[in-house]
Amino acid sequence: MLNSLDLEGRPEDTRVVVAMSGGVDSSATAALLKAEGYDVVGITLQLYDHGAATHRKGACCAGQDIHDARDVAARIGIPHYVLDYESRFRESVIESFAESYVHGETPVPCIECNRSIKFRDLLSTARDLGAKALATGHYVASRRLDDGSRALVCAADADRDQSYFLFATTQDQLADVRFPLGDMTKAQTRELARRFGLSVADKHDSQDICFVPTGRYTDVIERLKPNAMEPGDIVDLEGRVLGRHQGIIGFTIGQRRGLGIAASAPLYVVHLDAETRRVVVGPREALNVRKIQLRDVNWIGGGELDRAIGDGLELFVKVRSTRPAQPAWLRRIGGTYEVELVDGEEGVSPGQACVFYDAPSGQARVLGGGFISAAPRNLRPASIMREALAG
Repeated sequence: MLNSLDLEGRPEDTRVVVAMSGGVDSSATAALLKAEGYDVVGITLQLYDHGAATHRKGACCAGQDIHDARDVAARIGIPHYVLDYESRFRESVIESFAESYVHGETPVPCIECNRSIKFRDLLSTARDLGAKALATGHYVASRRLDDGSRALVCAADADRDQSYFLFATTQDQLADVRFPLGDMTKAQTRELARRFGLSVADKHDSQDICFVPTGRYTDVIERLKPNAMEPGDIVDLEGRVLGRHQGIIGFTIGQRRGLGIAASAPLYVVHLDAETRRVVVGPREALNVRKIQLRDVNWIGGGELDRAIGDGLELFVKVRSTRPAQPAWLRRIGGTYEVELVDGEEGVSPGQACVFYDAPSGQARVLGGGFISAAPRNLRPASIMREALAG
């Protein structure tokens, strides 16, 4: 007989490791599972220690948060351990984050943290401890399928859904990871925490890029990549020089403000050329993208990816976590996976994720996704094309 986590055995005979960040979501997860009778072990990962970040509102996995997680564990009566993952986090997340920006990309470090740290290294540790599952406080859900495998689905609370950041979870990992908050709203989670008497019930939510203590990601990149702040030209679509910049890491695709140039009409960053250190700007229509190419594609939609695609697979995709899913076609072109966006999209940048869904809204199933390797734009004047061919 299956228990509430879809695992064989009684809760009291089932060990579950809970990844406790010190926030209300993971704390409520641990308390809920403990109340249901599971053998719960709390683990907090120390990922970085940047001084100011240890007390910055919205940080996570640093000093104050470790203290909060320890307090919650004591309150609900479970063993709690702190594991030093600083070196792993630096190598897998922070350094790749900096490297990506240097190459003109816009990375999403939370995805890499989930993929490389939480659902690889921590899950391995949980298995070593004899746990039958690793539970987290993410707002996403999983469902047991008829064949015994599991499907990843969007959270019931659409405003809190974190499926975009978890697309890289593998089928093997899904078998042993559980998301008890997936069918709850944030308000219900906070009320649950209050009912259990947790001190973090009204704690502020953590923010993206948790390892940037000042909120200035360029500070981190400059420290790791001292040569990243090399000046270059700001040019228009015809290649005319409009101004100078102090480093492409200070720009992102779609940026309008802070360009430091005067123009008669609004201009947006449409391309970052890391090799020539050029920031290319143009009108808003130059931001539109119809086709994007992907790397590191992960498929959790059942069966074999190429067989599922066939001559083309109609699905829905998100290219940003805050944007709604839109209709698209997934195809394999030679050795590359390509997504055609039916309605097009603005501000798409290499380094971002493109996540696949089987429906545009509701608790849609996550089919997988990949990282954007290229997002060619339609508006390229002949002079730019000639220059590219000549180069």
